[in-house]
Amino acid sequence: MGTLQARRNPEPTEVLVSPRSLGAWFRESGLVDVEPRASAADLDAAITLREAIYALVLARMGKRGYDDDALALVNHAADAPPVIPRLAHDGRRAEATAPQAMSSVARDAIGILGGPQAAHLKECGRPECTQVYLDHSRSGRREWCAMATCGNRMKAAAYRARKRSSVPSAT
Repeated sequence: MGTLQARRNPEPTEVLVSPRSLGAWFRESGLVDVEPRASAADLDAAITLREAIYALVLARMGKRGYDDDALALVNHAADAPPVIPRLAHDGRRAEATAPQAMSSVARDAIGILGGPQAAHLKECGRPECTQVYLDHSRSGRREWCAMATCGNRMKAAAYRARKRSSVPSAT
């Protein structure tokens, strides 16, 4: 879901802009060790899967029922064989096709949405950010996807607002 950034902006930033960027995302996310060759159809399927998962996450966070089409799409993606790690002489190695990587993404989403982790799902509190994360903080009151980015920006903005409101006006 983090591959479409700033969803609320008039022009969100799409990370998956080509089949090659999809393969790179699979590797960078840790799903595979070698970028799978992806096609334009794989890219379209991945973006459709991402949006279906996002719709299900929003429904779960809003305590609403799941959209049947999104549910069917995620379940169908999970039907494909997942990424299968292999033991190699130098450790673990995971290679897969794009559909296998998408199956693993769908299965992860099913695992989270269908289990106790779903209660920890939150969306970043920074208006420009729409990253979804699992809040495992002790108090369960984490507000931002990451303190280093969104948290610092929000705290700095709140500080500036307090400073502006505390400045005496010249009368």
